[in-house]
Amino acid sequence: MSTARTLVVVSAGLSNPSSTRLLADRLTDATVRELERLGDDVTVVNLELRDHAHAIVDAMLTGFPTGELAEALEQLVAADGVIAVTPLFTTTYSGLFKSFVDIVDKDSLRDMPVLLGATGGTPRHSLALDYSVRPLFSYLRTDVLATTVFAATDDWAGQGDEENPLPRRIERAGRELAERVHARENAGPADPFASAPSFADLLAQGGVES
Repeated sequence: MSTARTLVVVSAGLSNPSSTRLLADRLTDATVRELERLGDDVTVVNLELRDHAHAIVDAMLTGFPTGELAEALEQLVAADGVIAVTPLFTTTYSGLFKSFVDIVDKDSLRDMPVLLGATGGTPRHSLALDYSVRPLFSYLRTDVLATTVFAATDDWAGQGDEENPLPRRIERAGRELAERVHARENAGPADPFASAPSFADLLAQGGVES
């Protein structure tokens, strides 16, 4: 029997079209192909952050996401797996990407399989995935895959080159995410109050005064 799986793809590209969205799409295609090979039915939800930029800023100021952004966050925390791709500026993630991560509840993505990707002008920026982007999702206690994918400008021009490692890395990353998602039993969003004692327990311990 096939299992229904949902992938949420977070893309922080600022232009339209963008190489960031292109990489996100390629990673999504590779993951979906492998999940379908494993027998799963896959639904993909694309979350283009540029479409929610104003709402993200509003949520940072008020502390309460609303409208389509609130719906997108609900889809994110209920997903079976996440692909997150950001452009790199001055050797780190974009401000829009960081702002979005800042409004995600720190307990809501616990143990979520996450595949990280990034785009930049030159290969020398690729290490930012590990020293900059990975710590963001480690703080959220997600299950970040060992394989990350960085695409420099020249990588897109040389896609037909057999020496270009980008297509192979995309396929490997998609396979790893699919295997992780396929093996995972999604219990739904983490309950932030799961560890809180019940009222009855507090009364039994004398923690509540009458």
